Amino acid sequence: MRATIPAGLDRKEAEAYSRLDPEQLPKHIAIIMDGNGRWARKRHLPRIAGHRAGLTSVRSTVETASSIGIPALTLYAFSEENWKKRPKSEVDFLMALLCRYLKSEVATMNKQNIRLEYIGRLHELPPSVQDKMEWARKATSQNTGTVLTLALNYSARTELVDAFRSLVESAARNGGLEHLEIDEESVSRHLYTRHLPDPDLVIRTSGEMRLSNFLLWQLAYAEIYVTPTLWPEFRGVHLLEGIAEYQKRERRYGGLSGDASHPHAAHKSAKTSRS
Repeated sequence: MRATIPAGLDRKEAEAYSRLDPEQLPKHIAIIMDGNGRWARKRHLPRIAGHRAGLTSVRSTVETASSIGIPALTLYAFSEENWKKRPKSEVDFLMALLCRYLKSEVATMNKQNIRLEYIGRLHELPPSVQDKMEWARKATSQNTGTVLTLALNYSARTELVDAFRSLVESAARNGGLEHLEIDEESVSRHLYTRHLPDPDLVIRTSGEMRLSNFLLWQLAYAEIYVTPTLWPEFRGVHLLEGIAEYQKRERRYGGLSGDASHPHAAHKSAKTSRS
């Protein structure tokens, strides 16, 4: 049976989508956007030119994910390590670029029914940036389509530290630490991503073979797709190519072939149904 092509796809995207099984799309895709600096260096341009070019890739990827009905898309936009180790001039540029992106894209997000969220230690970002982020979040908060989550000042290890602190503080407020219980479900409820299903697919651009401290807990059973494409050259068709590769995989969650009773599979299914 030929898939119905969603509106909003260009010719290449429509061709790629026609080869997919629309019933087996991932519920949540996470992307490590890498290669801005190398893209700029290849063209003898400053690094900031690569970051600026990467916005076109963000726009194309988000629009395609929304058009085909991906429930959740999370983009690793700015790591905690970026915040600490990059030159101040580059960090300042990235913050200004984020504000410009939010200002320019909110109308499109509303038109496409996209809801915007964030994860990371957001309170450490400049107050003016936090204000713009909160404005954009509120402006899209009533939308019911794709949830676009931007990971900003994000570190997976920091997220786990914050989750364990939250668990302890919650127990202290509710009967004392003797009532503290820690299991996978309770940890998940205290993660930044508690409003999302765990990613089914993580895509990394630029050919690097590492997770770079991104969603380490949540990606435990995700399929990994690495493309040599640098992020500024990544488009919606590349997203669809990643999904095509994902659909070739058999997801066993550590069990045997065809074993749908594995607890992680059941947990993911239940979590997805609640989203």
